[in-house]
Amino acid sequence: MSLPPSEIPLGAMRFNSDSQKLEYWNGSAWFQIHTFSPNLDGGARGIAYRAGANNDIEFITIPTQGNATDFGSSQSAAGGLHTAASNTRSISAGGGTPGRINVIDFVTFSSTGNASDFGDLTVVGAGGGQMGMSNQTRGVFGGRTSPSNVNTIDFVTIATLGDAVDFGDQGNTEGGMNCFSSPTRGVMGGAHPSNTPRIEFITIASTGNSQEFGSLMHDQELSGAASNATRGVWMAGRFAPSPTDMSTIQYVQIQTLGDAVEFGDLTSARNDLGGCSDCIRALAYGGGSTVIEYLTLATGGNTADFGDSQTSSGYTCLSNGHGGL
Repeated sequence: MSLPPSEIPLGAMRFNSDSQKLEYWNGSAWFQIHTFSPNLDGGARGIAYRAGANNDIEFITIPTQGNATDFGSSQSAAGGLHTAASNTRSISAGGGTPGRINVIDFVTFSSTGNASDFGDLTVVGAGGGQMGMSNQTRGVFGGRTSPSNVNTIDFVTIATLGDAVDFGDQGNTEGGMNCFSSPTRGVMGGAHPSNTPRIEFITIASTGNSQEFGSLMHDQELSGAASNATRGVWMAGRFAPSPTDMSTIQYVQIQTLGDAVEFGDLTSARNDLGGCSDCIRALAYGGGSTVIEYLTLATGGNTADFGDSQTSSGYTCLSNGHGGL
């Protein structure tokens, strides 16, 4: 028996067996979750930028379990990238080599090959986390270390090459926040060096300063951000103040304000990992392990084995089927 409308929690999701579509409750009616994924070898494609010693890019097909494959090379061997994506183009920006840079480059999801120049950020810096948010039109890059932390937020129009433009400011000057998006809202959580539990959000289509969303479960540094159109997860990270890696996965409903709650666990404690997703699955990638793990975003629970990456390095990841599309 279905619940009366007054008892359905805002942001609840269901699978409509008549339409065979995933739907969410907006407070007054059920709406279909719309996503777009080009037909690339069976589904949405995830791209992983390898941090540190080299500039390799690899890819996986998110609905199909298996090992990562070579995609090409980025312009620099930078870690701490900011990333954004439409359903056709992947953008990476900034990073540390270890010197901070402001370069933005891009690749096309439907092909493999090396990255091309896109433009420059307004300030140099590394994110220290997955610090990018996007919808189909716009990519937004948040606070960074350059070399000290700054609270500048930049944006680009993904389809048009050129330099980034000022968007506004974060509510703090923390670096390394990990982010995900819905088509309208970008959410940022976790930061260092103070490991604040603060979660902030922006409206992607506008410009302006970030606003408070809620709090994480712990004072911590986060990793592995991913989302569908309504729910975002952070997978693992590191407790503060002691540098203790964790396995906890936590989530929020993107269209509402509030604190993060527990989702499940990774198979092992990890930090500095990448996350990517389509409308069904989120993948935890790297972070000191070659094992790629996945979870189903619509349900709580622990991760399962997906395949293997090409190294155990930290990764920054994104996809052409994430929650902002």
